[in-house]
Amino acid sequence: MHPTGNVRMLDRLVADGLVSAEQRERALQVVQTMDERFEEALIEIHATDEATLLKYLATLHKTRFVSTEKLAKADIDRFTLDKIPRKLAEHHVVFPVLFDRKAGVLSVVTPDPDDVAMIHEIQLASGVKEVRAFIGRPRAVKAAIAKNYGGDIHAFANIDTQAHEQFQSMLNVYERNLVSDESLTSSLATDERRRERVISAEQLQQAGPAASTRGFGGFSGHEYLETLNVLVTLIENSRGDLRGHSAHVGRFVRKLAERIGLSEIQTGLVTLAGYVHDLGKMGAYHLTALNVSEYEAHRSAALKAAATPMRLLETIGLPPEVQEAVRHMYERFDGKGFPDGIGGKDIALGARLLAIADTYADLTQNPRNPFRQKLRPIQACEVLARFRESIFDPNLVDLFKITVTGDDVKARLLANRYRALIVDTDPEESTVLELRMVEQGFEVTQAHASDSAFRLLERGDFDVVIAEIDLRPQDGFALLAEARKHPWGKKLPWVVVTGRTARGDAQRAFEHGVEDFVNKPVASDLLVAKVKQILERDAARTGRRGVSGSLKEMGLPDIVQVLWHGRKTGALRISAGGDSGEIHFVNGSVYNAMWASLRGEEAFYALLKLEDGEFSLDPNFEAPQAVIQASPEALLLEGMRRLDEEGR
Repeated sequence: MHPTGNVRMLDRLVADGLVSAEQRERALQVVQTMDERFEEALIEIHATDEATLLKYLATLHKTRFVSTEKLAKADIDRFTLDKIPRKLAEHHVVFPVLFDRKAGVLSVVTPDPDDVAMIHEIQLASGVKEVRAFIGRPRAVKAAIAKNYGGDIHAFANIDTQAHEQFQSMLNVYERNLVSDESLTSSLATDERRRERVISAEQLQQAGPAASTRGFGGFSGHEYLETLNVLVTLIENSRGDLRGHSAHVGRFVRKLAERIGLSEIQTGLVTLAGYVHDLGKMGAYHLTALNVSEYEAHRSAALKAAATPMRLLETIGLPPEVQEAVRHMYERFDGKGFPDGIGGKDIALGARLLAIADTYADLTQNPRNPFRQKLRPIQACEVLARFRESIFDPNLVDLFKITVTGDDVKARLLANRYRALIVDTDPEESTVLELRMVEQGFEVTQAHASDSAFRLLERGDFDVVIAEIDLRPQDGFALLAEARKHPWGKKLPWVVVTGRTARGDAQRAFEHGVEDFVNKPVASDLLVAKVKQILERDAARTGRRGVSGSLKEMGLPDIVQVLWHGRKTGALRISAGGDSGEIHFVNGSVYNAMWASLRGEEAFYALLKLEDGEFSLDPNFEAPQAVIQASPEALLLEGMRRLDEEGR
């Protein structure tokens, strides 16, 4: 609301006898000094209560009002939320609460129900016939947006001073209940004392493949990590709610490291850090990067215990990569952490991975975390997202969410992603580009060397390549020239993105038939836009692209629901145990199914039993006829009923 609008409304409230002239002045002061709206200012100074104010405003605007209590309890379905993009909802402070599909009417709550321009913009963005606006308290609408779009489960707890004080009191009680003597404290051990006995990842790589398979102490790397996993799990048996915590952290760290594309050795080292990060820290507090940053008592405990794991394992001579990851897991991305107060990419990659994985495991598996309950994966990821750029690396948070939720598979199914190969020696830089491409509907694979890139390209699965020139063992020009010799690479779109500034590189690249030549640094969004333009020029010739995946990533019932709600058309082909089958979709409806000798509904029910196998979606397929008449919902319900009966 414009400042003059606040003044006019306060004047009208005085004229109608709802507030006094003195209260008007006090409220106006709050509006001007705290950048608040008049509604919040009046409630802040206790000039009126929310219910009285909203009832008055609803009468004034000839609409209904929605209280903070109702908004806090509202559970809005994703289909309704998606009618208004989050950024638009936040910009206009408008929250969708109900969508009548039959009438095409979207109901929203906003502090400004008479804002004609805003309502028109919402109508255009949502594609509905009509928008009905109810009035709500500004802070309540913002809290509803934060909770429903962003997963902020205590958004309403901070809505006013009284509620905030109650929430803080709850946290204080929680912390008092946890307080006890620390079990282990120590000072920071110096890294130099055992440096001569440390085997680094670089030394292992220089020693060749044989050394990397030997691992530590004669074990293979896999055997070493598995043995350590068992030993640490045994040690943690007495940790109650945190039993097995370090094994979970190790698994999450490994998953994220593999998603980034780290080498086998690097992945093994950060996994090792995940296993040992909590040794000797088994006191009253669980010391995650989030807890340590948010609570002073946790920070004090972490300052004492941060060096304990490495002190306990000092005689082993762990690689410096492991030591750095554990030592710096309480650094913050904004530089306000400890022990060294470093930030951004100055923090070791292993430490940044460990901070995210440790916090996520605590949020999803420890009922004594700050939220006093185990969060669902999507909720935990939204908590991580709230602290991106302050505590956590924002790019790694985004990638972690994609990795641990089903968003990746769902997005691929709904977007029919183009398949892109990024070839760059810097895994972090290429991951940033990958994140932006994934957001724009791409399926992305990374390679960090020219020989591994060529092996991937030989499969013929890619629609575009984005490659550096400075590669090993052959440079990018050699990779491009070799690709052009093969049928799969002759017309493959190729974009060069390089940090090299040698004269003649661009001309040489275009002579090899590249689509574009871009010098680093380049904005990821701009680069993705360029790549999409290149591919769209080929779309008319090549048709729409299919997607593929594993049923272990997403079960068949979930895939059917995604395609149904996404109103997708095409053939979903499934292969498992040497057999194959198909489910045909037209605008989300199931037209036919085939599995072995079965056809129609019986084939569909048989396919639902599969728990392992591969799937691919061909969006260019057109079903010849509708053999199945039942709705996807009815098919799924009947299929689940049959599975339940068979399981009894």
